[in-house]
Amino acid sequence: MTKGSDLFVAALENEGVDRIFGIPGEENLDIVESIRRSSIQLILTRHEQAAAFMAATYGRLTGKAGVCITTLGPGALNLTTGSAYALLGAMPMIMITGQKGILSSRQARFQIVDIVAAMKPLTKLSRQIVSPKMIPSLVREAFRVAQEERPGPVHLELPEDIAAAECDPIALVPTHPVELPLASAGALDRAARMILEAKRPLLMFGAAASRPRVTPDVAQFVLRTRIPYFTTQMGKGTVPGGTELYMGTAALSERDYVHEAIEQADLIITIGHDTVEKPPFIMGAKGPKVIHVGYQSADVEQVYFPQAEIVGDLGPSLALLADRIEGKIPNAQALLPLREGILSRIAARATEDRFTPQRIVHDVRAVMPADGILALDNGMYKIWFARNYRTRMANTLLLDNALATMGAGLPSAMMAALLYPQRRVMAICGDGGFMMNSQELETAVRLKLNLVVLLLEDHAYGMIRWKQAVDEFPDFGMTFGNPDFVRYAEAYGAKGTRVGAIAELRPALEQAFTGGVHLVVVPIDYSENTRVLVDELRERLPAPQAT
Repeated sequence: MTKGSDLFVAALENEGVDRIFGIPGEENLDIVESIRRSSIQLILTRHEQAAAFMAATYGRLTGKAGVCITTLGPGALNLTTGSAYALLGAMPMIMITGQKGILSSRQARFQIVDIVAAMKPLTKLSRQIVSPKMIPSLVREAFRVAQEERPGPVHLELPEDIAAAECDPIALVPTHPVELPLASAGALDRAARMILEAKRPLLMFGAAASRPRVTPDVAQFVLRTRIPYFTTQMGKGTVPGGTELYMGTAALSERDYVHEAIEQADLIITIGHDTVEKPPFIMGAKGPKVIHVGYQSADVEQVYFPQAEIVGDLGPSLALLADRIEGKIPNAQALLPLREGILSRIAARATEDRFTPQRIVHDVRAVMPADGILALDNGMYKIWFARNYRTRMANTLLLDNALATMGAGLPSAMMAALLYPQRRVMAICGDGGFMMNSQELETAVRLKLNLVVLLLEDHAYGMIRWKQAVDEFPDFGMTFGNPDFVRYAEAYGAKGTRVGAIAELRPALEQAFTGGVHLVVVPIDYSENTRVLVDELRERLPAPQAT
């Protein structure tokens, strides 16, 4: 005989699970004991939301589903933000929650919430396990659904009496590779004709082009076609940012300098674009034609309605498209002369002797090697890093432009540091977002991570305060006080440094990377938000459409 919990954990091992994040409760105790006797590491966090962010980031960086666990009711409900984060961000994740016994009701309705129903709109699949015999097939199905395109979260509820129930041994379901279909020849031929006929073609790389398995193919496509490209925020790094064909990143939807190229393009080939991202450009009746290249067909929106589609496994489909057009595109680099002007204006004033966003991005880039990973929380600084930070490798700038939730930056960086202990990893957080999950500093210290947290302090919910000012509302309801962050970090066993002058920032960051968890606190001057992102860009009229 075997217990349901043993069967469940064996099924997780069968899927290659090596760690689970979360906070179990009494309804999970059989599972906890089965984990103790397994090869899987249980990593306790200080809040369930952080466990979900870590599991989702594991999925984002590896392509394999990360796993998190909570108890029933309040613990399970704390996963909802993390589930939405993974659903919108297309990150494979398995969430395991407990529940009171379903074969009897000894505690009436105490702590019982219908988590399966609550999770349905926030997941690809949400199921309760009602028999140990269902465990092998349900776990295999959960991982298949979570990892197949479009990836996302799956929820499994395992009641305590099912976990404790004994049953005859049941064979696990073996895993097998799944080959995605290729784009049709007709779609490839149609797109090839449009590209060859274009006068000013432009490539755009979106979130799905960042999947770990596809980035080499994406880079090869650029080299073979020699068409200039830009990226969405979540598409940064898919092709090395230092290439001579990089035109910039669309941190805004319109009017930024990269939009000079977008406005003049007569054809944009979007590769891996996911409309969960804030629109990188707004399609209109007079705008360029668009070819959508993706794992799945395009979601047609008011601002995005492609005229042609290539749907299939992204890497091999791009190779087939390149076979048709390589060396034959007469106007491949027609937009390239705009590149120098776009990038020079974005990089302007990056070395001023002030705590401006441009200077902070500049100094962070200087201390991060090519494979160094930044994990951003959400705030005004995210726009500046999206615009100004030049990536050299895929998945080295982890930001969330889908759910765009605060509180994810620190747990995401912790996951990156766990996966890549030999690489420099930095979390970048505003003081508002940091305090939403700052308790995870204890987790980071306990795990003996090498991690730098750059804390940008303005004593406000800065992005909303900026929007309030732009919309000419009075300054109200957005400011707060802060603890002494250096002492706060030290209380958790981390190190803390406050930077008093901008010249101290780069040396402070270098020193912070000598080992352990180190919080570096920096004031930030957000006056550049209005000067650049409002006044300066307002003066830039859309470029006339060339004929």
